Amino acid sequence: MGSFSQEDVTRYVNSIFKVNEFTKTEYTLEYKISDREFKSKFEDLARKLEDENYLCKIEEIDGELIVMIQKFTQKKRWWLNSTWTPRILFVIVIGFVMIDGYSRTVDLNNIMNLGEPLEMAIIYTLSLIGILGVHEMGHMIAVKKHRLKTTWPFFIPGIPTITIFPTFGAFIQSKGLTINRQILFDIAIAGPIAGLAITLIVALYGAYSAPLLELEVMEKLYDDGIVSDFPFGEPLFLKGALAMFGKGDISSQVIITPILWASWIGFFITFLNLMPAWQLDGGHMARTIFGPKWHKYTTYCSFIILAIIGFEWAALIFYFLSRRNFSAIPLDDISPLPRNRKFAYIGIILLAILCIPIPENICIPILRTMCIF
Repeated sequence: MGSFSQEDVTRYVNSIFKVNEFTKTEYTLEYKISDREFKSKFEDLARKLEDENYLCKIEEIDGELIVMIQKFTQKKRWWLNSTWTPRILFVIVIGFVMIDGYSRTVDLNNIMNLGEPLEMAIIYTLSLIGILGVHEMGHMIAVKKHRLKTTWPFFIPGIPTITIFPTFGAFIQSKGLTINRQILFDIAIAGPIAGLAITLIVALYGAYSAPLLELEVMEKLYDDGIVSDFPFGEPLFLKGALAMFGKGDISSQVIITPILWASWIGFFITFLNLMPAWQLDGGHMARTIFGPKWHKYTTYCSFIILAIIGFEWAALIFYFLSRRNFSAIPLDDISPLPRNRKFAYIGIILLAILCIPIPENICIPILRTMCIF
């Protein structure tokens, strides 16, 4: 590892490409190539040189393809490289989600017996952690398929029973550089699709098991201040799940159980990730399709949408995060994205619409202790 000299680099480049001209500057080796079908060849070159601590990128300048290579030193971040960091965070998040599920069940049992709080907390935890975990596993499978390196998932703790989220999701950190737009797209799309599949299963089970109360009982609980209107938008996917079990047209009587709440969080997180903003999964996809200029516009439009549907705090967080490292830049930003990926992105837009928590007067009662006013 890291044993390549500049002469070795030049020999390796010449073994892959037809080099028309070579230029050596103070920091960079530049190779003007004539290969127009360079995509797969450049992938092999980038992977090999990364192992030898060299960074390479390809650009088109005045119609000429130029491969630029320079030595680099990877920054070592102890918290990313430590095997204990993701494990500790995972245990903390498991504990927080269990506390959150237990507390919600205890509160709801004052209205209608849902079951043993510990058992419900376990089901809630399996549901929510399953959604997040499968989302990250989707990314990791795509990363492995493209022979890249990544960390294990880092779960982010929230604040149980106080905020609406006992966890703020999870992420994986690439240990390497993204080679081209197709790889960036494939890794980005894999996570939300995998996580959404589990979210739909949780939503169906939650809708099936969600209890109904008589309107008279509900009105009395509402007047007594025990329950209140659901303060957030209801995704169309969740509406559909309730409708499948005959509960969509009488949603004012549906109690938001911990399982339904886990599905709502899953849909919301999927919606956030599919937004064409910043370095979210949807942002990566938008960057590969629209380019850096329009990706910037879609990012700001996403912030506006978040504010419109009542999540100004999320818009502000992503705005400040986007001021640094606005987007991922592939080493090969020239190779076009395959047409099937562009068609797939149309489906991504439709899924994002179905997951968006659309604000309306849906009046789904929920314990006041679960609401943030």
